[in-house]
Amino acid sequence: MTAQAARPTGRRGARRVADSKAVEVGARAGFVARGVIYALVGVLAVRIAFSDGGGQQADRGGALAEIADKPFGGVLLWLLGVALAGMALWRLSEAVFGRAGKDGGKPGKRLMAAGRAVFYGFVAYSVLAYAAGAKSSGSGSTDKRTEDVTARILGWPGGQWVLAVAGVGVACAGVWIAARAAMRKFHKHLKRAKMSRHERRTVDFLGIFGGIARGALFATAGAFAVAAAVQHEPGKSKGMDDTLRSFADTPVGPWLLVLIAVGLIAFGLFSWAHARWRAV
Repeated sequence: MTAQAARPTGRRGARRVADSKAVEVGARAGFVARGVIYALVGVLAVRIAFSDGGGQQADRGGALAEIADKPFGGVLLWLLGVALAGMALWRLSEAVFGRAGKDGGKPGKRLMAAGRAVFYGFVAYSVLAYAAGAKSSGSGSTDKRTEDVTARILGWPGGQWVLAVAGVGVACAGVWIAARAAMRKFHKHLKRAKMSRHERRTVDFLGIFGGIARGALFATAGAFAVAAAVQHEPGKSKGMDDTLRSFADTPVGPWLLVLIAVGLIAFGLFSWAHARWRAV
């Protein structure tokens, strides 16, 4: 067989792997895992709203610690990490071969899929490392890590501009996430014909409410990064935990934090709906 003939055969084989049941199962498991993390962060944020939180962190590290303290917590962490690795593999297949849908092969869609593959790969690694005993991996305070990274960036030549641009990017991403949720852009990814009328309404509510809450969280974190750049103060930049706590410092007290926290729980449930009805 010539090299020219072998290449198309190899591509077809890789395409079959990307469309395989294993990749689909990995994607759906990944949505379940993402839902678990967001739901737990939301629950932790609700606790913090009505108390001092008992030293808990409303972020991924706090969620992992919460799981680890439960019976069979170590096993659950391994399952969570493997599921997130499945999500990363699915996103990688989208980056290489394009996602489902008529416009799934566009370069912009593939680039976004590649970015998500890297992100979920990192998250999966941190969860698996934590499960393996590296307690500093994935469990440290996002606030401390954010402040350290911010200080490092501000020490670069032109670091203020770099941080400001990054902050604006995160804030814009938050607005984009919220706007897409409000416009129900998630409809095109779901097999709505397989849902009952009640299921469609429930998923719509979870998707809109959860997406807007998630977008508000990102937008606020981005705004804090811009403030840190403008004032040249690393402490002004906040991780997820401190960003959530900042909602309790508004005139309405803890109730805005509760609203955002319940929204994150809703997004966790919405992720589970994706695990069932997402077109993969």
